[in-house]
Amino acid sequence: MAISPQEAIHRRNLGALLRYVHLRGAASRAELTAGLGLNRSTIGALAARLAEAGLVREETPPSGGRAGRPSLMVRPDPTNFHAYALSVEVDRLRAARIGLGGEILDIRTAELAPGADCAAALDRLAALVDLLRPGTPAGGTAIGVGVALAGETRGADGTIRFRPAGAWTSETVSAALGLDRPCRVGNLADLAARAEHARGSARGLDDVVYLHGDAGISAGIITSGLAGTGRGIGGQVGHMVVNPAGRACRCGSRGCWETEIGEPAVGDRAGVLALVAAARAGEPAARDAVRRTGEWLGHGVANLVNILNPEAVVFGGTLREIYRAAAGHVRGRLLDMALPAFRERLRLSVPVLGDDAALVGAAELAFEQLLNDPLNTPPLNDPLNAPPLADPQNAPPLTGPLNAPRATTP
Repeated sequence: MAISPQEAIHRRNLGALLRYVHLRGAASRAELTAGLGLNRSTIGALAARLAEAGLVREETPPSGGRAGRPSLMVRPDPTNFHAYALSVEVDRLRAARIGLGGEILDIRTAELAPGADCAAALDRLAALVDLLRPGTPAGGTAIGVGVALAGETRGADGTIRFRPAGAWTSETVSAALGLDRPCRVGNLADLAARAEHARGSARGLDDVVYLHGDAGISAGIITSGLAGTGRGIGGQVGHMVVNPAGRACRCGSRGCWETEIGEPAVGDRAGVLALVAAARAGEPAARDAVRRTGEWLGHGVANLVNILNPEAVVFGGTLREIYRAAAGHVRGRLLDMALPAFRERLRLSVPVLGDDAALVGAAELAFEQLLNDPLNTPPLNDPLNAPPLADPQNAPPLTGPLNAPRATTP
């Protein structure tokens, strides 16, 4: 049924207010009036309606000794509405329950065996979600599911190959979880970039490159405040050729960036941590490996800086530890290769959200419909909104260990 123009404007304003506090945190009515360009009475009516629906809370702030009546604070309520965020990575699966405002309420992890097929991984994801359900408070509503997919995977023989994108459709994930509508699926690096741009180290910046290392190097790119690196598994910057006479790459080319960087930066997490620890302990071979890796990392970053002129480059995944250990070598290559005008104000950092960046970004996919139309977004069907399992141990068995629940981000 068609809605009136007035109702359309009202819905849009409700969404704008909810999105504002969802992304920025608690805000006074005065701040909302200035930030959204609406009058105080309109802000008051919108906030009251969202509070009545359980989407926000209105609180009186401490006076702080100031005279006069303080402006009410409006903050997102993470307890009533939440999203399920899932990530499928090279060597593990993760599932989290994330409330409005981006607060991680619960999180679980399972190992992913090399060469695991799509069906097995989906079964294990469903089991992780089942383990999250008993912690949902009474009356809590799941509003959607977002999934972050790594673009590549490592096979049982140690080789690295592209993950078959067709097997990981929103429909297949939804069917495995028993949902009545498709979930939202995105590239892991893109979603991590989105999260760091909205809530992390790149907050407030318009042009950002997020580099993710696991079985390769992929990039999530924010340009003029907008996210996106193309279709499917776009953003595979690891296959940028940096040394035509270099080593053969698995893609069939020679001298690709991730090949020249070498195994340390694109291997498993345990291997990277061991290498960095050995280098810090003064082991000569490890220190030399970290130096070479940092120099090649800086080489590729300089190319991206000269092409994209970002305000920030964020190093995630296995690149986080490599950058921390080799920041001087990375910056040295940038000084040699990047255009001076582009590097002068360039910010290099690691993710504020750490390993949770992709999960937070996946949750943003799930929240999108709610933020656009807060009072007209249907909740998910059972089983996610069903009463908790009487015995959560009856969930499908996993072949890898689960970690303990965690209430907050690191």
